[in-house]
Amino acid sequence: MRSRRLLRDLLPRLPKPTDTPAQIRQRSPLSTKSGQDAAQSAAKAADPDRAVSLLAERDWFARINSEFAAPLRQLGPRFVVRALQRAAAEPLLCVRLYVWASRFGQRFARDRSVRRALRDALWRRGPVVLSAALVADVRGCGCEVSEELLCALVESWGRLGLAHYAHEVFVQMPRLGMRPSTAVYNAVIAASVRAGSVDAAYLRFQQMPADGCRPDCFTYNTLGHGVCRRGIVDEALRLVKQMEGGGIRPNVFTYTMLVDGFCNAGRVEEAVGLLGRMKEKGVVATEATYRTLVHGAFRCLVKERACRMLSEWIESDPTLHSSTYHTLLYCLSKNDMAKEAVELVKNMSKRGYLLDSTTFNIVIPCAVKFLESSDLCELVDDFIKKGGNLGFDMYIMIIKSLLRCKDISKANKYLSQMVSDGLLSSVASYNMVIDCLAKAGEVERALETVKVMQESGFSPNLVTFNTLINGYLKLGNVHDAKAVLKMLMEHGFIPDVITFTSLIDGLCRTHQLDDAFTCFSEMSEWGVRPNVQTYNVLIHGFCSAGHVNKAIEVLNKMKMDAITPDAYSFNAPILSFCRMRKIEKAQKLFNAMSRYGVSPDSYTYIWGLAVYLLSHPSPDQNSKIPLSKNPAAASRGRVVWGLATWALVADRP
Repeated sequence: MRSRRLLRDLLPRLPKPTDTPAQIRQRSPLSTKSGQDAAQSAAKAADPDRAVSLLAERDWFARINSEFAAPLRQLGPRFVVRALQRAAAEPLLCVRLYVWASRFGQRFARDRSVRRALRDALWRRGPVVLSAALVADVRGCGCEVSEELLCALVESWGRLGLAHYAHEVFVQMPRLGMRPSTAVYNAVIAASVRAGSVDAAYLRFQQMPADGCRPDCFTYNTLGHGVCRRGIVDEALRLVKQMEGGGIRPNVFTYTMLVDGFCNAGRVEEAVGLLGRMKEKGVVATEATYRTLVHGAFRCLVKERACRMLSEWIESDPTLHSSTYHTLLYCLSKNDMAKEAVELVKNMSKRGYLLDSTTFNIVIPCAVKFLESSDLCELVDDFIKKGGNLGFDMYIMIIKSLLRCKDISKANKYLSQMVSDGLLSSVASYNMVIDCLAKAGEVERALETVKVMQESGFSPNLVTFNTLINGYLKLGNVHDAKAVLKMLMEHGFIPDVITFTSLIDGLCRTHQLDDAFTCFSEMSEWGVRPNVQTYNVLIHGFCSAGHVNKAIEVLNKMKMDAITPDAYSFNAPILSFCRMRKIEKAQKLFNAMSRYGVSPDSYTYIWGLAVYLLSHPSPDQNSKIPLSKNPAAASRGRVVWGLATWALVADRP
């Protein structure tokens, strides 16, 4: 009965379904303000930026301890990592944060992610010197410089090339109240090896027994890496024997280091044999081991010999990791060995290995350069047949290669494949295909692609029409180019500087110079300002037709319109004056380049020398040749002089 009476007494206190939210809040025993304060304090406790700001204060230790000591155990090492990353610009703050976090146990002090974040900060923004002020700052908080902090500092000094400073601090360790340990020795030895001071590393290695420190696997691997990098692999083998004699078993890093050492010493056969020894010892090779061997073979041997040796090794061991094949394909492709790469792909297929898209994308550029179109298509078709997916860029590369070979049918086949794969999914992607076809002279096919583009729901833009116009004009088809120009304006676009430059170039190519100059003059009516390329096209067109004086007028107009000419603007008039034997005008124009602030290029110097040879039939040693004005070009003086002489001979009647 009493329990029922208590239940009746409690029921009126519960909110009724008809109560409004305001009434519920009013009856709540917890105030809204206290809830907001709790949420704000929790957010502040999880804010790494707040922790970093406290580290910069004068009483940083007390303040960060009061706000973050309680929640740190729940936040864990990840919070410390985030705070270290925020404070990376100020490495001293990172040291303070690590010192404070280390007080909460080895969970924080020896966490790998925490130590990695600390090392990265000390290296990228260092060096942080272990000064008396820093030691006083640490001790003022009731802490000491720990072994973990010292190792992180030493590693950062090694990466910054300050191994000598690491040795100086190592000698002063007793003043810090610290005794050398294997971890500290390893850090100093690694810093020395990284800085190239292998002799100093050996000195510390020999001192370890005197301090009661026993070398471990890391110690031997670090020293071995140092001597293997220099190609002194026999010393590395001696270290491995000493290592085994001390009861330490070599690991995969040890053997990978030896493989690299054998390759650096040019003893690739022994590096291959070492992999068999690894199997006997029960050590499983990693991808890094295989990559080290393949790259080392191509680095130390002639590419044909390296390919032959590695191919024989692969044939003898069918259990190799797929990364071996991928690395070998990479090296073959980078060394322009396309046929060997294709042969390796076939062998991989026989053994059940499938190429991924990343590796195939490395092979394709080499195959495009050096394979026949039929072999290229066979390689690509086989990859697609086995479920491989080509990316947009690879399709474009293949189509360009086939168009250069005039294999239009196969190019159309892969273009259709792109559409079916859904790779043409934007105006930009269609424009790239249209540009590819137009540059290959297949403008009609490009125009068909524009129609497909519209049927797919994509409207052509100004770039599309400019590409078509340029394609027609490169073929000398001014009529169809004007038709596309009409389409451009019907779609609501206004011709830009690229449109006008293409039109002027096409008209100059078809020797319609009056129309080209009229088009140039109309640019201002359309509100389009010509650029240096527009002027260069017109200058070159006039020079090609023998109207050099007209070209000079255009060159002068450039200066009036505040358009800075380039070397190409001067090359065509200088060439024309040389061919016309108007040496003084050519010389004057050559000298005018410096007044315009234009640096001559190699072609300018060729014709500058031509001017000189025509005006000085027998130059002597003391003559001031224009080439000497540019030290970079002077290094190629003999070649340029020969080209200039050839140009003169070719132009003489």
